[in-house]
Amino acid sequence: MEMENMFAAARGGAVGQFPLEQWFYEMPVCTRWWTTATVATSILVQCKIITPFQLFYSFRAVFIKNQYWRLLSTFLYFGPLSIDLLFHVYFLQRYSRLLEESSGRSPAHYSWLLLYATSILLALSPLLSMFFLGPSLSSTLVYIWSRRNPETRLSFLGLLVFTAPYLPWVLMAFSLVMHNTIPKDEICGVIVGHVWYFFNDVYPSLHNGQRPLDPPGWWRRIFEGRPADTDVTPIHNDLAATSAVEVR
Repeated sequence: MEMENMFAAARGGAVGQFPLEQWFYEMPVCTRWWTTATVATSILVQCKIITPFQLFYSFRAVFIKNQYWRLLSTFLYFGPLSIDLLFHVYFLQRYSRLLEESSGRSPAHYSWLLLYATSILLALSPLLSMFFLGPSLSSTLVYIWSRRNPETRLSFLGLLVFTAPYLPWVLMAFSLVMHNTIPKDEICGVIVGHVWYFFNDVYPSLHNGQRPLDPPGWWRRIFEGRPADTDVTPIHNDLAATSAVEVR
């Protein structure tokens, strides 16, 4: 029994959890609550407790009428309960989770990415007449993941096999066919994602490792606390370096 508990703890789950419950708690914190809020928002709209008119982003509504919740709610509503919503939630939680897990144990870096992307999308929204920005943010995350995993092979609906960098364009084509309109929200998300990808994955190798879009120290301290004392002896530094190599 003790061995079973130990393996469950190593997997991040708990003995006796239902599969859906275990799947929920295995998600990293940012992805978990974004997914939860997205599903809850659609349920509230479906039950007519709230309406989409209370959720979309409007500069006038936010900054003149002081309806500040719209700064968040615009990223949470993907439409009423439907197959289309399930499609969006699947891609949201899958690629958000993959990115968050790859950013390390601390949520500082991933939450900074979300803050960057949401801020840019909110600034672009009035210019492009985009009122619900969840699909754009999801497209940003899909694009970043796809560029960081160029060798990964994917299958879309079991019909089309391609490598990861083509995923955003396949989704855009699918959206075009389904809705018969140019998917400007996905295109905007790809542009925002490319800026982040360039300054985090391409720019540093060209400019001596400089990373202009890394989270500042004050943001990391919010999630990680004060850094540990680095005034240690050279012997301790050697031991720490050896341990770091072994962990990888």
